[in-house]
Amino acid sequence: MVHTIYLGLGTNVGDRKRHLQEAVDSFFPHINCLQLSSIYETKPVGYTEQTEFLNQVLLAETKMAPLALLNQLKYIENKLGRQPTFRFGPRSIDIDILFFDDLVQENPRLTIPHPRLHERAFVLVPLAEIAPQFIHPVLKKRIIDLVGEVDRSGVKFYSEPGG
Repeated sequence: MVHTIYLGLGTNVGDRKRHLQEAVDSFFPHINCLQLSSIYETKPVGYTEQTEFLNQVLLAETKMAPLALLNQLKYIENKLGRQPTFRFGPRSIDIDILFFDDLVQENPRLTIPHPRLHERAFVLVPLAEIAPQFIHPVLKKRIIDLVGEVDRSGVKFYSEPGG
């Protein structure tokens, strides 16, 4: 069975734009990227004494189950040089599962939808660009409506996808 997924990517270490591209390039054959948002430069959340992030969201398809997908994404992060750090610390690449079809699940390793995405402009702005009418399966609100409820002042357009 083919599943529709939305992934959030973030990076604030080294060649940030290259890290995003390498992550997308690493998805095949397990993840088929269908659409990429623009890239946005965003202020850090949590620990603010660090370089600004580049963030991007993508729409993709996979045949993997949720936990298998999570394992694959962690493998990609490690392969691309992500080093363990503290919560909200700097990272070369971070890949989050935002949505997996309209699945709602919570377990110790994975919560879907991502539990804080509705509070995060750095996710909602690029997500609204590619999926404005998508309905959050828990909140029952469109992404375009959720983005209107957050402070977007720390999110700046950086470049077109792949640009």
